[in-house]
Amino acid sequence: MKQVFEKLSEDSNVRAIVLSGAGKAFTAGLDVKAASSGPLFSENDLDPARAATIMRRHIAEFQDCITAVERCEKPVIVAMHGFALGLAIDLSTAADIRICSRDVKFAVKEVDIGLAADIGTLSRLPKVVGNYGWVKEVALTARVFGAEEALRVGFVNSVHEDRQATINAGLKLASLTASKSPVAVQGTKEILNWSRDHSVQDGLRYTGVWNSAALQTKDVSAALLSGLQKRTPTFEKL
Repeated sequence: MKQVFEKLSEDSNVRAIVLSGAGKAFTAGLDVKAASSGPLFSENDLDPARAATIMRRHIAEFQDCITAVERCEKPVIVAMHGFALGLAIDLSTAADIRICSRDVKFAVKEVDIGLAADIGTLSRLPKVVGNYGWVKEVALTARVFGAEEALRVGFVNSVHEDRQATINAGLKLASLTASKSPVAVQGTKEILNWSRDHSVQDGLRYTGVWNSAALQTKDVSAALLSGLQKRTPTFEKL
């Protein structure tokens, strides 16, 4: 997944991405059988410090795969349906826009398998919804919550009738975003992500540095002229 999103990020033919699930679920949760043969359960004679070092490297590598979605220069829209457990929360909080079907069932399931979520949910979900009390409730209980609750707390942007309607809505959003200046879209995502984790003054300063280069694009004049001339602008690839 990391390799896919890095390629999409650099591909000038790509302007927006919709991530959806092909089966009855978006993510069905951890494959316990496969996980039981992984590094978490492997027996070895290493002392605890060395075992911890190996585990820390493994977790960091996994985290970086999820962060690749956030790091991608193109907007990422996640269209979720059915069961959306565990990894769905990690993935979607690293994305830019989250939408879902009415039948979706979300859960932060990690405490049910004896661990704290470690690849993004606990760091990103509170910043997405801005409600630490609610996040602690769903993370500590692993309870299932649905589309309407997700919409109410701001986890998802919109709720749609079924999987296909959700994907169609995602594609519509992606098409609209793709019609904008790719320079402006890239800059907007970059500055929003930066500002989320920095002070207002830091964000303003970074925006000034970023736009001192980005505002030199011809896309600005093309967009302004198209508005005056009442026509739809077209922008070169980035």
